[in-house]
Amino acid sequence: MANGICDSSSLKDHIEKQLEEISSLAKRNIELLSNEKICLVQEFENMRNVMTDIVTTAASFYLKCYLSPYTSKFEDLTICIRNLSERKHGALIVVERNDSLDPLLRSNVPIGGTLSHSLIEAIFYPGNPLHDGAILIRSETVISAANVLPLSNIVVTDRKMGTRHRAAIGLTERCDAIVLVVSEETGQASFAINGALHPIHM
Repeated sequence: MANGICDSSSLKDHIEKQLEEISSLAKRNIELLSNEKICLVQEFENMRNVMTDIVTTAASFYLKCYLSPYTSKFEDLTICIRNLSERKHGALIVVERNDSLDPLLRSNVPIGGTLSHSLIEAIFYPGNPLHDGAILIRSETVISAANVLPLSNIVVTDRKMGTRHRAAIGLTERCDAIVLVVSEETGQASFAINGALHPIHM
């Protein structure tokens, strides 16, 4: 879908149901709050879990909206992120949008291959000499691999945030690119935009 129209009605429906669940839980907890004999800590924990799920679902929805105008291969990206996440194969995938990334990337190896999930998964297979850097995608083409990205200067307080995450944030602080990240420690997939990192569920 490269026409810029984001058609993700199933994700919208899921978010709507989750919001209704949060609303129902909140109303119930307000009613119970006056009874000091009832401990609501677990109920609040349940609400937090639903909210976390909403954030992840919403991030997936908006990621599709952000990427669809710039590549028709969104489904391939979805498949590869899902597979890399399940296998805990670390990955760093840069999707160029309007801003040229040439001045911001260095030490790359030209690829010039048509974007496919199998190509990306092969590049990030552990032991592959190219798997430590980032790949650059422009439209339907994997332009290069082993790219070094500028790191963010943010103070890292989250122990799960490694160099890949700092690189994703660092690049998106300087341009409008979208950067997809898969943690090799947890398998968690995220995307960075405008210097912020968002967890996703593919």
